[in-house]
Amino acid sequence: MRRHIRPFVARHETGGQFLSHLKSGSGAVIGMSTVGGLALLTELPLLIAPLGATAVLLFGQPTSPLAQPANIFGGYLIATTIGVFTVAAFPGVWWAATIAVGLAVAMMLALRVTHPPAGAVPLVASASPLYGSSLFAVVLLGSVSLVALAFLHHRIPPRQEYPRRVE
Repeated sequence: MRRHIRPFVARHETGGQFLSHLKSGSGAVIGMSTVGGLALLTELPLLIAPLGATAVLLFGQPTSPLAQPANIFGGYLIATTIGVFTVAAFPGVWWAATIAVGLAVAMMLALRVTHPPAGAVPLVASASPLYGSSLFAVVLLGSVSLVALAFLHHRIPPRQEYPRRVE
C-alpha cells in the first residue's frame, strides 16, 4: 500500500536556494501590488484569482513553458474569448462555464499556448459582474503588467532567463 501512496506525496520539484525563494516571493508581492495599484487607478477589479496563479508561474517557475509570454497571452486570449461568448450564449446557466473551461483547455493545448491559470477565466466570466470588454481589459492589463515586471525582475541577481530563448 505504501508503494502506491508514494507518488502522491513525493516532491517532484528540485530543491532551491533560500535567496532564490525569497526573490520569487518578493517578485510576486511586487507584481500583485502593482496590479492592485493599477486597479485603484483604473477602477477595474484587476485582482482576480487567475492573475495570482500567473504570478506563481512567472516568479516561481519562470523557465516553465507554461510561464512564457506566448502561453500567458495566448492562453488568456483563448480562455477569455471562449468564456465571454459562452456566458453570453447561455446566461445564468452554470454548466456553460464548465463547457467553456473544457473548450479553453482543448484550444490552448491544440495551439500550444497552455497557461493553466487561464482555465479559470471562464469561471470568472460566469461568476463575476465582468462582461465582455471589461473582462478582456482586466485580463490584458493584469497579464501585461505581470509579464513586464517578471521581465525586469529576473534580471536582478540571482538572475534567471526570462523569457526562455527559443533555440
